Amino acid sequence: MGHLDHAAYGWLTPVLSYVMASIGAALGLRCTVRALAATGAVRRNWLLTAASAIGTGIWTMHFVAMLGFEVTGTEIHYNVPLTILSLLVAMLVVGAGVFAVGFGKARGRSLVLGGLTTGLGVASMHYLGMAALRLHGEVSYDPLLVGLSVVIAVVAATAALWAALNIKSPVAVAAASLVMGAAVSSMHYTGMTAVAVSVSPSDAALPGATAMQFIFPLAVGLGSYLFITAAFVALSPTADERAASASAGHLGEHTAAAH
Repeated sequence: MGHLDHAAYGWLTPVLSYVMASIGAALGLRCTVRALAATGAVRRNWLLTAASAIGTGIWTMHFVAMLGFEVTGTEIHYNVPLTILSLLVAMLVVGAGVFAVGFGKARGRSLVLGGLTTGLGVASMHYLGMAALRLHGEVSYDPLLVGLSVVIAVVAATAALWAALNIKSPVAVAAASLVMGAAVSSMHYTGMTAVAVSVSPSDAALPGATAMQFIFPLAVGLGSYLFITAAFVALSPTADERAASASAGHLGEHTAAAH
């Protein structure tokens, strides 16, 4: 059995991955709050932004954490198409969950359906990303820990969607985002403790790309997207701010007319 190191760079990758998950969660929650205060195409666009932010945050969290994953006795490469597919899965299933909540009529049922869909999708993203691993040996999993990681994913997703429906203030959203980041990270590392690798030493070249060749630049790009989106959301006026601006405009018109 190969020795597994989940933090080859010390606390750097766990902390950075937690930060990315929390940023994605914060953006997703803020966008969902904006969406629920809007209608029609505006609501749809905010929900799409929320899904992309949460999905990107979760995927980036997973693969930033994987930058610190090493197995004694073998290099690790990644299958590029499978890795990209895992990103698309993350965005699509989070989108399904967010839209279920954003457009659902029965809040309770929408929350359960959205949480289950999103949680299973997050778990699928994680294990699809793990399936992209290419190394000299065989990867196996502890079924009980895999099941626990899926349960954590579903509970975390349901809690996140509940927060999107019920938490409005920026301070509360920030606190909920930190909790969600911790939940997503817990799901990842629970899933990773389920992993065992039986190494078969070989000099043969591994297919795929190394983490630094592919995962690192992609994670940096997606991280940049999250920060740009954060700036956009921060600078976009809320529904209350737009209403206040419109009210001030009408008041100004009436005052000018009176003079």
